[in-house]
Parts: sequence; C-alpha cells; structure tokens
Amino acid sequence: MSNFEASYKLILKELRKISEGENLYFKPISPKLSDIEMISLIILAEFKSIDSEYQLFRELKDTCVEGKIERSVYNRRKRKLFPFIEEIRMKMVRKFNEFENYFVIDSMPLEVCKIARLSRSKICKEVDHAMPNKGYCASQDLHFYGYKLHAVCSIEGIFQSFDLSPASVHDIHYLRDIKSQLSDCVLLGDKGYLSQTIQLDLFNEVNIRLETPKRVNQKDYKPQFYQFKKHRKRIETLFSQLCDQFMIRRNYAKTFQGFKTRILAKTTTLTTIQYINKFVFNRNINNLKINLV
Repeated sequence: MSNFEASYKLILKELRKISEGENLYFKPISPKLSDIEMISLIILAEFKSIDSEYQLFRELKDTCVEGKIERSVYNRRKRKLFPFIEEIRMKMVRKFNEFENYFVIDSMPLEVCKIARLSRSKICKEVDHAMPNKGYCASQDLHFYGYKLHAVCSIEGIFQSFDLSPASVHDIHYLRDIKSQLSDCVLLGDKGYLSQTIQLDLFNEVNIRLETPKRVNQKDYKPQFYQFKKHRKRIETLFSQLCDQFMIRRNYAKTFQGFKTRILAKTTTLTTIQYINKFVFNRNINNLKINLV
C-alpha cells in the first residue's frame, strides 16, 4: 500500500466517525465514490499540496480510488459538497473550542489576478454581490485586486469561523457578523479593529470584550497586555501556513463558487490535520508538515 493510499484511508476513517452517512445529498444514481470518500480525497489533495487535478489523478493510479470518479465530475461534485465540507469542519471545531473563551481576529489579502490585468479579467464576476475589487493591505503595504479572508481562531490555533469579502471592505465591518457566531468571550484584534461604538455594541449585545491595542496619540493610552500581543501572533502563523503549505494565494478558479470552495477545502484540511494530530496521535496540533502514516 502506498503512502498516498494509507493517508487517504486514515482521513476517511476519521471523517466517517463524525459524518452522518456516506452520501450527503440525493443523487438519482449512487456513485462509485461516496461523498465522504470524495471529501477525504479533497482533503488529502490539499494536504499533499496537489493543486493540479492532472497531478492528483496521476497519484490515484494503482490505489483503491482509481476508476471510481472521472476528472470531469470531480470539480462539479466538489462545488456541490461545499455546505457539507463546512458542516464536517464545524463538527471538528466544536470538539476543540467547546470551552474556549479567548479568540483572535484578523484578515489577509487574496489576489485573484494582478492589478495590471483587472480591466480585462473575468474571474469571479458571474455574481454581482461577490465581485472582486481593488483593496489595500496596510501590514504588507500592498495594493491588490481580489478578496479579503476574514478569520477568527482560538489561541490554540483552531479556525472558529471565516468569511470572504471584496478587497475594499474594511476589516471592522466583519465585526458585525461576529455577533451571530460568538458570545461570552474575549476577542483580540489589531489596530484595524479600533472602534469604540462597535466595541460597546459587541459587549452589550453578546458579551464579547474586544481587546485592541490603542494608538500612541489616543487618550488614556496604555500598552496592550503582553500575553494578548503574544496570542495575536497565532492567527498570523496560521495565515503563513495557509500560504506556504496549502498555497491559498495560488488561484486557478474562474468562478466565485469555485474560489470559495478552494478556500474552504484548504481551511478544512488544516483543521483536519490538527484534529488527527490531537485525537489520533496525541501530538502538537500545529505540527502540520508531517507524514500521517
């Protein structure tokens, strides 16, 4: 048995424990490759940093998956499985973050193409409400065309939630969505989330204490508590892992549905490896560059 096939079987075994069944939505003809097997294959491809479908199907030769699915079907089923992949991810997250009281919030830029090409680019423009646009990332001093990935993670490094917005949307607007996702906790952010109005709103409505460093010229300036500054770096490390190992900034998608499915697949893969590290091997959850078998 190859390392690829053994890793696939390990992921499949763990996903079957938390999934409600083999096939997650109705199909007139039962497929050779079940939905949960398909999700396991998607996660394994992202873990192995295989972004090319051609390369993935070369890896499937002489394995138990060979011949069970065609390349033309793979992408269509992957997009249809979007809500079920998120459901599986959230089941793993709840097992990690059930008693977590401290979370970190941040955002990162995701380009869909270079600014020089934006006038003739048709990428992700099929739906009006989710079209990419130009934005600026202050931390990287970068003008870019695409989207922002907004994310919340625990101080252990587990993504609690994430969302995409056009690049021009300010980070602070994502805090309005947090009210429906979190409550009774401390949320750590950088200076981009400074807003006394939203800070009071979060505290009064859902008992979220938003902790951000103050600017030096602000009234009653005090340096942020050292432990909070240290914990804020956790989400930056996760973003670096998504960029390095999971190549989240490399975009081959042509539609917004395909783009968001790619982002979800990479985030779910990171959470799955953390889940296997903790509940199968009992080792450091953030040690992601490992062999599963």
